[in-house]
Amino acid sequence: MPVAYRPLGTDAWRPGNACVMRPVRTTARVLLSGTFLAGGARALANPDRLVPQAKRITERLTPLLTRAGAPWPADARKLVQINGAVQLGAGFLLAAGYLRRPAAALLAASLIPTTIAGHPFWTYHEPAERHRQQLHFLKNLGLFGGLLLAASDTHGQPSLRWRAGHFARGRRRSISRVARKIR
Repeated sequence: MPVAYRPLGTDAWRPGNACVMRPVRTTARVLLSGTFLAGGARALANPDRLVPQAKRITERLTPLLTRAGAPWPADARKLVQINGAVQLGAGFLLAAGYLRRPAAALLAASLIPTTIAGHPFWTYHEPAERHRQQLHFLKNLGLFGGLLLAASDTHGQPSLRWRAGHFARGRRRSISRVARKIR
């Protein structure tokens, strides 16, 4: 029976079954990255429209980061451009399938200040605008969840943690065998 037609519950961990999920993962990555490609390009092209929203965050974070000794620009416009560049670059990497997991993690990290600064629904008193901002906030939470999945996806292969543990157990067994032979 060809690999693509195996029932899902049988031998699902085998690398040969990755070909079934490859088009799904690729499509999902491209769709997920689209928001960040567009948003990053817009932020780089016209950062001034996002500066007033970003100042809400930068005015609070900049003193904390300078006290901690972090080399962080204090200019909100520069931070908007940096965030846009991160979103554009990591969005391209995620869509292209290069450095998928680090790119998804970077996008998730960049989404946190973007969501807090861009959609503070708790500050709005008008019900319609509050509802609209709350929907965008929740949409960004959904994107964050998708990015967490993409950052943890190993494409059906064992994780690095499992590989390291498996390698260590194998070395221990080899050492035990050699020790038994020496006795």
